[in-house]
Amino acid sequence: MPGSRTGRPPVQRTVRRPPAPSRTGRDNPVRRLHERARKAWDRPLTAYYLIFGGSLLITVLGLVMVYSASQITALQMSLPGSFFFRKQFLAASIGAVLLLVASRMPVKLHRGLAYPILAGAVFLMALVQVPGIGMSVNGNQNWISLGGSFQIQPSEFGKLALVLWSADLLARKQEKNLLAQWKHMLVPLVPVAFMLLGLIMLGGDMGTAIILTAILFGLLWLAGAPTRLFVGVLSVAATLGVILIKTSPNRMARLQCIGATDPGPGDACWQAVHGIYALASGGIFGSGLGASVEKWGQLPEAHTDFIFAVTGEELGLAGTLSVLALFAALGYAGIRVAGRTEDPFVRYAAGGVTTWITAQAVINIGAVLGLLPIAGVPLPLFSYGGSALLPTMFAIGLLIAFARDEPAARAALAMRQPRFGRKRGSGNSVFDRSPRRWNTMRRRASAARPSGER
Repeated sequence: MPGSRTGRPPVQRTVRRPPAPSRTGRDNPVRRLHERARKAWDRPLTAYYLIFGGSLLITVLGLVMVYSASQITALQMSLPGSFFFRKQFLAASIGAVLLLVASRMPVKLHRGLAYPILAGAVFLMALVQVPGIGMSVNGNQNWISLGGSFQIQPSEFGKLALVLWSADLLARKQEKNLLAQWKHMLVPLVPVAFMLLGLIMLGGDMGTAIILTAILFGLLWLAGAPTRLFVGVLSVAATLGVILIKTSPNRMARLQCIGATDPGPGDACWQAVHGIYALASGGIFGSGLGASVEKWGQLPEAHTDFIFAVTGEELGLAGTLSVLALFAALGYAGIRVAGRTEDPFVRYAAGGVTTWITAQAVINIGAVLGLLPIAGVPLPLFSYGGSALLPTMFAIGLLIAFARDEPAARAALAMRQPRFGRKRGSGNSVFDRSPRRWNTMRRRASAARPSGER
């Protein structure tokens, strides 16, 4: 063996190899899928995409199901088969504009709209009780006719008004460290909420009153209300609810239809039972889009309150689970936005909107499944009804604006570059005509090099 210049034999150096990764974690597909899912959930824009994509899918699927479920009802009323679909599509188009406007508005402007929206909602809700202006639908005096076949339900806008106004009120009190005192937490939040509830109950709309109550308790919980205070307000609300139910034969009949499998005497539980029939006949993948049997006059309100039952009959368990998954994703995204922000107004507003949509979806789906009494509330973004769709889409725009306003989300959106574009400059060389994305990646690669590399 030849020696070195010093005459000494060369030193045999052992090359140290990095330890081999553990095959247990690398070869486990479940763990790899879990890691990928966790990384995807932790991305800054996850909430933004979930809110935008989930609400878009729910609205589009809702338009399809409204068209399918309302054709027979329209024909029975001597109207074109697409009558309700066209009205819903018009409302969805206007709602899409409201969503885009709300998603681009700054937070200060949202706070500035809180009092005007509240004043407008109270005025319209009081106008409902004026003879000749307000009108009754299905026994509830909570509509205003706009002429022709167009009507408006002001109580739906009362939900949005309560969320925005309460969020602004609680945020200002938190900035002044006043929420530690129980009187500042309750006044004037609870009196104003009870005023809205009173205006709604004058028209007999118990379902919307339950949603407003859920929003109120969600805001109190976010504000950190003590347990005694929380239980006290809940006891008062529960007592009033029991009194309102006991004094109304219609509400008592609805309460008795929970879990019913037979229409009963006088067909008192006809709607609840036929909703179960529709879900049961759908099977795994349904009878096919447009092939529902219950919508042929057997199931009342097939395109409004019980559209979820028609969805189960035509799209089966797969369709209903898809709708539930979309609402779960929307709720998760709203909770994430409320939990990660440092702005108190954003936290209360995002929490209020999430409580509103989640509670309304749970009440509607629970009634269709026979687990809750029929409250007469639509499925958000899904059921027919422009009065419910417009404020809900504006509220979704709020969540999108809040999701975009997160610091990490703002940084991620700022770093995004268009896939195709031209570099700004006056030169005509090949480099000036290169896409921006390539230049951005080159700058990142240059910045990532070690200081000694050339």
